Amino acid sequence: MRYSGEKRFSMWTSFSLIILAIFLVFIIYPLALVLYKSVVDPHSGSFTLDYLLKFFTKKFYWSTLVNSFQVTVCSTLLAALIGLPMAYVMRSVKIKGSSLLDILIVISYLSPPFIGAYAWIQLLGRNGMVTNLINELFGITFDGIYGFAGIVLVFTLQSFPLVYMYVSGALKGLDNSLNEAAESLGCGRVERIMRIIVPLIMPTLLASSLLVFMRVFADFGTPMLIGEGFKTMPVLIYTQFMSEVGGDDGFAAALCVIIITLTILMFFAQRFLANRSTYSMTALKPMAAEQATGMKNMLSHAFVYLVVALAILPQAVVIYTSFLKSNGGQVFTGGFGLQSYEATLFAKDNEVIWNTYMLGVISISIIVVLGILISYLTVRKRNVLNSTLDTITMFPYIIPGSVLGISFLFAFNNPPILLSGTALIMIIAFTIRRLPYTVRSGTAVIGQISPSVEEAAISLGASEMKTFTKVTVPMMMPGVLAGAIMSWVTIISELSSSIILYTNSTQTLTISIYTEVIRGNYGNASAYSTILTITSILSLLIFYRLTGRRDISM
Repeated sequence: MRYSGEKRFSMWTSFSLIILAIFLVFIIYPLALVLYKSVVDPHSGSFTLDYLLKFFTKKFYWSTLVNSFQVTVCSTLLAALIGLPMAYVMRSVKIKGSSLLDILIVISYLSPPFIGAYAWIQLLGRNGMVTNLINELFGITFDGIYGFAGIVLVFTLQSFPLVYMYVSGALKGLDNSLNEAAESLGCGRVERIMRIIVPLIMPTLLASSLLVFMRVFADFGTPMLIGEGFKTMPVLIYTQFMSEVGGDDGFAAALCVIIITLTILMFFAQRFLANRSTYSMTALKPMAAEQATGMKNMLSHAFVYLVVALAILPQAVVIYTSFLKSNGGQVFTGGFGLQSYEATLFAKDNEVIWNTYMLGVISISIIVVLGILISYLTVRKRNVLNSTLDTITMFPYIIPGSVLGISFLFAFNNPPILLSGTALIMIIAFTIRRLPYTVRSGTAVIGQISPSVEEAAISLGASEMKTFTKVTVPMMMPGVLAGAIMSWVTIISELSSSIILYTNSTQTLTISIYTEVIRGNYGNASAYSTILTITSILSLLIFYRLTGRRDISM
């Protein structure tokens, strides 16, 4: 949209150039440096493919890529097989407590996957509660959920809510008159689902499944905690980089290049599938939940309650174990107590909670401002510059956090930009990595605002900037807040990049949870996890209160 009399080079162009310059410094430059280090010999400075050949010629390395695809494909398929029927049942059948169940599903998704991994260790680890019960009842030696099966279990239960939320939104916009017409022509329920509903929501199902695929493929914490001998690419990148610090870091850079290439290919595949066979429909008669009876009602309730119970179980476990009496945080001695909180929340030298909220608040403040500006520029001021800006904005979303953290250390560990070891590098990493949630959400909502509203304000004498701040921004805020809540919760639960960039003075809750689990201090880990879980719940409730909504559009 270009207003009459608007100059080709305006303040909006200045905003675009400033934001683009920031992205060039903190996204393109670090990633370009990773590519450079992966193909240049550090001693001679000559071009080399030795690092890439090292990966593809040694089974120990390339098998991790196979492992990543195995875990990711299985988890994505299972998440879709659970999320799709969950969304359909919740939309078509009246389920008691459905509003609460929706909130619990969202909470289970907002929780970091590695907390789920830790909770399942408490239940099905070698000394887990369920493991001990199984061994006693059946006289067997169950070795726990470690390895491939455990990783898939955690990822599936943590990822299906993403499919559920997207498909549920698609079903909300489905015109049920098509379903009724098919029924009047003699189609049974199963046939109507397979021939009408599934094809209509297939683009949404594929898009959400690919988002799950990318998220699982890039996750570091879960396979690191319960993978043991089953290593994935993010774990390999982390272990190789940590072992290479101070020496030859070319191989770590080569691993980063491989995973960047794969995730970019997945991203373009997602965009291709999302734009292909997309249906535009006006829901004159939206699908409404009906009261079921008999066996259908019982099976629907049993299915929904079971899935939600399994999804929310990790949060319930960590909250429960955080109140158990413990011996120094490692051994639970029976009964309930507050020793875990005394050792964490009330510790004299405990700054991790303050760091988490301080870094998070600063990052989310920057994200909201940038998100509003970028959304406005890419929708209202469309040109080549802003289209480039929109594309670059998505890079941090598709690139694993560990890769982003490594690229930051490569780029900002020496003058002229020396940021490593500071809180600033953490803030920049959080902002860059979690900005896409707010940008995408803001872009969606401003696309629904008619330009005539802004033109009317300008015609009444308001300046373009005043129109933007007084008219456009307030109308954008519900969508911006939806993305901001996702950005906020993922910031405070970020592990992949922060585990690379943190120092003792910038340690956060997620890093503390991870290190306590590694040390075997399960009581302390539970207390930290409970604080993080309660923060996520309160953030979600505040969002609902401020916007009056009961869902999150992503």
